[in-house]
Amino acid sequence: MVEQKQGPLYNERIMVTECSLQVRTYECDSYGHVNNANYLNYLEFARYEFLKDIHFDYPTAIKAGFGVYVARIEIDYKKSALPDDVLLIKSWPIKKGAVSGVIAQEIRRGEDLLIEAKVTWAFVDSRGMPARIPKEWDVPGLRP
Repeated sequence: MVEQKQGPLYNERIMVTECSLQVRTYECDSYGHVNNANYLNYLEFARYEFLKDIHFDYPTAIKAGFGVYVARIEIDYKKSALPDDVLLIKSWPIKKGAVSGVIAQEIRRGEDLLIEAKVTWAFVDSRGMPARIPKEWDVPGLRP
C-alpha cells in the first residue's frame, strides 16, 4: 500500500505496508495488558511482512550469507493493548544509507495509536559485519 505521510520527514509518496494480528491472552501480564516485551515480537513480525511486501527476498539473502540485523529500537508506548484486541501495524522507511537504514512503525487499535517505533537496521555479511547492500537486495521499497 502506498500512502502519503506528512511532516518534516515525509514530503512525498512512500511505501507503507500494513499487517494485523490479534492479541493472545498469554502475551499479557498480571495487569491484563500486553507485556511491553511482546511489542518487540509484533514489530518484528510486521518488519518481515514489510520486507515481503517490498519484494526483498530475505530467505535468499540468508542463503547467500547475508542478513539484516536490528541495531537499535526506539519505542514510545502510548496506550495498552488488551486480550483479543485486533492490532494494525504499519511500517515504512524513513532513512536509507549504503549499509543501513531506519524503518518507522506504529501499532494501532482502531483509531487509537498504541506504539510508535523507529528501528535502525544494518545489512551484514556472513561474519555479522556491516556490508554494502548488493543491488539485488537494494530494492526501491527500502528508500523513503
